[in-house]
Amino acid sequence: MLEITPVKAFKDNFIWMLHNPGSGTAVAVDPGESAPVLAWLEANELKLSAILITHKHIDHTGGVMDLQFAFPKVAVLGPSNEAIRGIKVRLKEGEHPTIPGLDADFEVLEVPGHTEGHIAYFGEGSLFCGDTLFSAGCGGIFGGTHEQMHASLQRIAALPAETEIYCAHEYTLDNLGFAKWVEPDSPAILLREQEAQALLAKGDNTVPSSLQTELQTNPFLRVGLPSVKAAAENYVGHSLSEGAEVFTAVRRWKDREYD
Repeated sequence: MLEITPVKAFKDNFIWMLHNPGSGTAVAVDPGESAPVLAWLEANELKLSAILITHKHIDHTGGVMDLQFAFPKVAVLGPSNEAIRGIKVRLKEGEHPTIPGLDADFEVLEVPGHTEGHIAYFGEGSLFCGDTLFSAGCGGIFGGTHEQMHASLQRIAALPAETEIYCAHEYTLDNLGFAKWVEPDSPAILLREQEAQALLAKGDNTVPSSLQTELQTNPFLRVGLPSVKAAAENYVGHSLSEGAEVFTAVRRWKDREYD
């Protein structure tokens, strides 16, 4: 059995802690800060056996060196195509890495777009996707291309619908605001917004979400639908081809008008 616990960092980051009960160890996914991880480990009387990194941005890697100092034997796994200090095991597409201290099987998916070498970890009914796919949104294009991001998201969209999406930020409510711009008449988006507001009002998190929920409400996974294509064409003022062109228009719309 795999337990997955969110540890909050910065203003809205999630560091996901993975733990098999009784093992005495835990694994951190994208520790942008060390202090919250160290506090959680101490409170749960656990040692850190491994760190999984999805991409190079400092809010996902900033705690690695301090955690290595605290746990000199910790294994640090991450993308092969990005310069990240502290990585000991560099991962490529399709690999199933051995993760010390964790009884779980994850496959490495290369999902470039947000950065050029971004990876995700898929397994145990879960996807740890960093900043590629967000709850009701997706990451900005900083190191890769719009075409790469579109292809990465389409790949994620093809995973089993029941997959739990563990993204790295609490952006749901803000992202749903933009989703309403794209599909203002969507009952699913309006209902999800109400549910997110209720969760946040109670101090709960809105993530993880299911892939099925994302397919129903996330505009960046819905660019193949006529309603989203029409909204994108209305924004740019001309017709668009399918797929990557629609995605690019929707992403730039959010970047320029909403964010």
